[in-house]
This record gives sequence, structure tokens and C-alpha cells, in this order.
Amino acid sequence: MKNYFHPLMDNNITDKDIKNVISFLKKNKKKIFTQSNQVNKFEKEWSKWLGCKYSVFVNSGSSANLLSMLCLKILFKKKFEVIVPTLTWISDIASVIQNNIKPVFADINLKNLCIDENEIYKKVTKNTKAVFLTHAQGFNGLSSNLLNFLKKKKITLVEDVCESHGAKFKNKKLGSYGEISNFSFYYAHHMSTVEGGMICTNNKKIYEICLMLRSHGMVREAKNKKFEKKMQEKYPELSPKFIFLYPAYNVRNTEIPAVIGLSQLKRLDKNNKIRRQNLALFLKLLDNKKYFVNFDLKGNSNYAFPLLLIKRNLKNRNKLEKLMVKQGIEFRRGNAGGGNQLRQPYLKSYTKKIKLKNFPNVDHVHFYGYYIGNYPSLKKTKIRKICKILNSIEYE
Repeated sequence: MKNYFHPLMDNNITDKDIKNVISFLKKNKKKIFTQSNQVNKFEKEWSKWLGCKYSVFVNSGSSANLLSMLCLKILFKKKFEVIVPTLTWISDIASVIQNNIKPVFADINLKNLCIDENEIYKKVTKNTKAVFLTHAQGFNGLSSNLLNFLKKKKITLVEDVCESHGAKFKNKKLGSYGEISNFSFYYAHHMSTVEGGMICTNNKKIYEICLMLRSHGMVREAKNKKFEKKMQEKYPELSPKFIFLYPAYNVRNTEIPAVIGLSQLKRLDKNNKIRRQNLALFLKLLDNKKYFVNFDLKGNSNYAFPLLLIKRNLKNRNKLEKLMVKQGIEFRRGNAGGGNQLRQPYLKSYTKKIKLKNFPNVDHVHFYGYYIGNYPSLKKTKIRKICKILNSIEYE
């Protein structure tokens, strides 16, 4: 692994986390390491922190996406459309496709890198049942107008908060607005369980469906004795403990990641405050004649520093990349998940009739946008040095 001057992520698993895991392993006399008490405890603590009623711990944010879309498919029954962002991680769009739901693509707003709400207003049809909104890189993608519009149209909001733990809208955490929300605890995110994800909701029916979908579609996983008894009576020829209601998955997580999650959750708010302060300094120091700095920072909980060239000039872009490579600044072009998803091979069959010129903002980010590392251990002196390096280039 290359030794970068400024890597994308510092070590997100601390000695304290490791000590907590060791302590758990020593105290767990029954040697139960599969989904059990620690998973239940982590789900409850996460729900309390977020401000929702129910949470379901799974093995990744991608699995959270997949189960959320499958849950909607079960609830809506008929074929429908979901509006999706063009700047997001692949699994948001893939989860829609994998469930045979039609994706409708929307351009983004450069001020928050999220779906442009005006695009949503234009693209809603009678077949639109949900909007899958990604809060990219710690920015808030909600507004009162959007929430009122979705409520009026009876369109379900699904929030992807995988990169935005702790970000807020109107002093309320993102992920507590949607009918369903998804989080990722991947190694490089605000907090980590190494691999892991969470599905959150205030809807008991959605909660119970997701519990079943997480564990092979088994009825007994729903934690609803009345419902379980009803299914046993309906299917008397089946073993009461093995009634599979849906053709689902095994995307459970285990006790050890839950222990790490409980440990990390205690310092999440403190770390997020540092991330916000780091971002503010980074944007203040960047040359605003070369880089876009006019982001909407209200309520943000920054994941990584957004670096976006103002001019669409490939020579300038190549200069920047060469400089960052030379100076050991690790970066990813295209921001969230490889830039404009409409340009990715997996969507070829969906994009034959789509004109890329109708998605100018996401294409700007695709070719001229980056993110570089922001984390709680990052020193202010280093941020100053990074900005000095970035500002040193003479662009055409």
C-alpha cells in the first residue's frame, strides 16, 4: 500500500474499539458471535441516536439499499418508478434495477451534490412511487418545499445517508425524515463496523418486513408473535419455525461488528464536529477563482473534502491530478462512486435514449470533481499545507 502524505482515510478503528472487542470475546462464555444481544443493543442505541423507532443492522450499506427497495416492491405490489440521483454509489441504482423497478434519473445541484429538487418536480409521473435521495458527502439534500411536495403527491422518500451520519435539516438528523433510510458503516465512513449498514424507519410494518428480508424471509424473524401465530395457522403443513414468506437473503451482521459500532457511536458527535470545522477551514483557504467553494454548508456533517474545478478544462484537470500524485494527496475523481452513473457500463441498456447534455451538473463533477480525505485526526496545519499545494497551480 502506498504511503501517502495525505491518504483518503486515517485508521478508523481505534485501540479502544479493539479493547472492547477483546473484552467481549473474553466475557462471552456461550461463544455466540452470530447475530444476538450485541446486534440488538446496537440497533436500539443507533435508533436512539438518530431519533427513529426501529433499526435493522445488516452486513453493508449496499444490503440496506437492496432490502429497502425490495420492501417497497412488496408494499406497492404493482410496477412503479423511483427517481434516483446520477451522483451516488452504484448500489442505490443497482438495488432499484435488481428489484425490477424502473429508475428515473435526475441531475444534481452543485451546491450540495444531491438531487436537484427541481428535477424531481419535473420528472414525477403517475407511476412515481418513491424518491431515492442520496445525501452526498455529508451535505443535506432536503428542503421544506420538497418534503411538502412529496407528502402532497404521496411519494415515499427513501434517504441514503451512507456518507452523511449526523448531518441535519432543521436541527433534525437526516435519515429521520424518510419512510426508510439507509446508513453504511464501511471502514472509511464517519463511523465504522469494518463492514456494515443500517436500515431505519418509524414504520412498524416496514421494520418487520426488513427483519424477515435480512434473514431468508423467515416469519419468526419479524419479532411479532401475533403475526407469527397467524402465519402458522395459515400454513399448518409447514414447520412453525421455518416459514419462509419471501424469497429473500442472508445479509445479517454479527456480534463483533456490533461491539465496534457501540464503541464508535460514543464518539461520533464529537468527531463530526471536527469534520465540520475541517471542511470550513478547507473551503476558506481554497482559491475561489480556481475551485468551487459555494457549497450549502447548513447542517452538514462532512465525509470528505469536495474539490471541484470551476473551469471545464481537461488540461487544468490533468495538471491538478499530476500535482496531487506528485505531492502524495490521495484522491478519487467523480466524487461519490465514480461520478456520473449514466456513463457506467452497468446502465448501458437504460441509457440508450438518454442525452447526457441534459445532465450538465453531474457531468461537471464527473470530469472535474474530486474528493480528498477529511477525518478527525487531521491537523489544521496539514489542511493549510494541502490548500497551499492545491492553490499553487497556474491554470489556463
